[in-house]
Amino acid sequence: MDSLLLLKAATLGIVEGLTEFLPISSTGHLILVGQLLDFNDEKGKVFEIAIQFAAILAVVWAYRTRLGHALVSLQREPTSRRFALNLIVAFLPAAVLGFLFIKQIKTYLFNPLVVATAFIVGGLLILWAERRKHTVRVQEVDDMDWRDALKVGFAQAVAMIPGTSRSGATIIGGLFFGLSRKAATEFSFFLAIPTMFAATLYDVYKHRDLFSLGDLPLFAVGGIASFVSALLAVRGLIRYISRHDFTAFAWYRIGFGILVWASAYFGWVEWSAG
Repeated sequence: MDSLLLLKAATLGIVEGLTEFLPISSTGHLILVGQLLDFNDEKGKVFEIAIQFAAILAVVWAYRTRLGHALVSLQREPTSRRFALNLIVAFLPAAVLGFLFIKQIKTYLFNPLVVATAFIVGGLLILWAERRKHTVRVQEVDDMDWRDALKVGFAQAVAMIPGTSRSGATIIGGLFFGLSRKAATEFSFFLAIPTMFAATLYDVYKHRDLFSLGDLPLFAVGGIASFVSALLAVRGLIRYISRHDFTAFAWYRIGFGILVWASAYFGWVEWSAG
């Protein structure tokens, strides 16, 4: 297989892994980087399924002990049952709205300038969230009830707009709703598992005719890069928020969005309209 194609696969895998669980939008980065690398055709869309699945496996691995305990104790421990119920409740808003509107969203919103705008708006919302008084009601994920989960679920649904960031919407939404930074971040990680798994299954079914055994080396390189970088991102973010807030991510989003708009305005990059 072409070594340049494998290099593109590794690059996109790293981009997916590093950005999926940080509040900076993996979809937005993949749209932008995919276009810059000229890897945004139908094969590119199928490839994104593989690296997204690898990122899911990374968060499952990072929290394997917690998830395994919840699974085996589901029948005997109320905390585990509440945890499972909260994930189901939080998953439903994006699942329902995605089923109804995903075709329109991908047709009209999956383009670099929409992504750039969402980057800037999301950054401003993070700055607002960090500068307002943050009253914490929920210190740990296990302290959440179904109402907290539902609110975070509706926040996640907003992230169907590319560039918004699924993790950013759920984490910052959680802060607005009274969750601690740790609880909001960890619940965002857990919620990613059913959400991304469902999205992956849908995309596999939709693009099943495009899968080819000849693409396995491409998927393997991208998947490994995505898994390793996602694992580093998940572990790193938990350590980061123990000492810092999300302001740095806000300024990154704003700066990156402005750069994309400037590149389009001055003609540095020929971004496609859709």
